[in-house]
Amino acid sequence: MASLSHPLLGSTPDTLIKLLLANGPVARDCWPHVAIFLAVSIARWPFSAAERVAFQVIRHQHQPLADPVFIVGYWRSGTTHLQNLMAKSGQFGYITPLATGMPWDILGLVSWLEPLLEKALPENRSIDNVAVTPTSPQEDSIPLATMGATSYYHGLYFPSHFEAHFRREVLGEMSKAELEKWRRLLRHLYEKVSIHQDHRPLLIKNPVYTGYVRHLRQIWPEAKFIHIYRNPYRVFLSTRHFFHSLLPELALQSYGELPIDQLILESYPALMESLGKDTADLPADQFVELSFEALSANPLHELETIYRQLRLPDFETARPPIEEYLADLKGYRQNEYILDAETRNTIEQHWGPLIQQWSVSGSEHHPL
Repeated sequence: MASLSHPLLGSTPDTLIKLLLANGPVARDCWPHVAIFLAVSIARWPFSAAERVAFQVIRHQHQPLADPVFIVGYWRSGTTHLQNLMAKSGQFGYITPLATGMPWDILGLVSWLEPLLEKALPENRSIDNVAVTPTSPQEDSIPLATMGATSYYHGLYFPSHFEAHFRREVLGEMSKAELEKWRRLLRHLYEKVSIHQDHRPLLIKNPVYTGYVRHLRQIWPEAKFIHIYRNPYRVFLSTRHFFHSLLPELALQSYGELPIDQLILESYPALMESLGKDTADLPADQFVELSFEALSANPLHELETIYRQLRLPDFETARPPIEEYLADLKGYRQNEYILDAETRNTIEQHWGPLIQQWSVSGSEHHPL
């Protein structure tokens, strides 16, 4: 069941209570966890409320938020790796682990508690062994879920509603009111992060945004998008592992068989279709695509291509810290998965056109 490093520790009392009432009941053995979440949120509330008031004043004293750079691509397609590489340049701002855990307290309490909070960070992500440091870039789904925006993470916290939450956010079944709330909280979060990150252009990665480009363009017409894709056979197996690994850490309810495979099979082509429609009219300096395999084989070449096509800051300045980071990754080993014949056939039935488009193959009983 849920751990005591749960993201809902960073929520506010009213948001936490609303989530519990809308998604309960919580499993009996999680009651102590929820009590701690509530106690921490109440203890933080005066600081969070003060920051909220102060932010409404100081936000107008800072320069406007620049249009972000978004990394999109389905889960486990390499979005984290690409963000980590680009973040090492020092040219971009991003959401740090501390900001992820306490989105209402980024400009105040987080900085005061930073030494203690850094010690609480896990050494590696459980889903893929990627190192977690106080400066590791994070996606925005967790802080937005904590703030009360519609999020598939709510389905991981409350798995009895897993499919409903997944469909609402990932498959675009939000109401107009929910979409407007997401927009409002997104702007609020990004403006805070921009101040926290010294107004550097924000580099954001989020698999869900593969299907949200139209929404993001409405907010930031000049935003740039990088789409990274990967062998679909690997994507399916790794995404299945991703969700099954997070549930024991985050779930506040008992869970059994969830329709995870079906939702993955359904959502992958849906997000790719949305991406194609939403980016069809983007100029070359706002949209670029690459494969994870190409990035792994020749990372500096692929990054230089991204920088040149999107007209990003000087790549030669970014190269040395990226090369140093790549040297540190030489001992990293990816998870391996075995693709059996039945799973391979199922993937091909649902994702055949995408497999053909990217000319990849899955070999039975060989690790991916």
